[in-house]
Amino acid sequence: MTAAPRSFEVGQQTERDYRRALGRFGTGVTVVTAADADGPVGITANSFSSVSLDPPLVLWSMARSSRRYPRFAGARHMAIHVLGAAQESVAHDFARSVAAFDRVAWAPGIGGVPLIEGCLARFECEAYQTHEGGDHVIHVLRVLRASVAEGAPLMVFGGTYGGFVAG
Repeated sequence: MTAAPRSFEVGQQTERDYRRALGRFGTGVTVVTAADADGPVGITANSFSSVSLDPPLVLWSMARSSRRYPRFAGARHMAIHVLGAAQESVAHDFARSVAAFDRVAWAPGIGGVPLIEGCLARFECEAYQTHEGGDHVIHVLRVLRASVAEGAPLMVFGGTYGGFVAG
């Protein structure tokens, strides 16, 4: 049985409650990668969504306050990797460390973008549009190439990673 929800006005004093409410949306986990003159860069993101089939567009968003933001802001190509249930360590590594590429197998893709091996799905993309969204920037990307594999996804709910079994 689900407890009765507690309502609140969203503001500075309730940021923690607001984050908790957002965390009730179970979602898949992705790693977004790009490359620049300093080498590969990646970040864990759960803000991934499809936008359009024609043209093939996807989106993800990132905080402008992220220290990795400047490297993504100028990227012409990016790849979005949908992680499988066995890739929780990959999600942790890319959430915390710029050295995460030392711990995963990867190869360069279109435009030199790093492609992480072993993911459930991967989208190689070019920058299409960006939009301001409060403290985030929304990247709309045009998909140039996609790949898909079988397996269970890595999910996040309430800030905790887990799997999903259809049934």
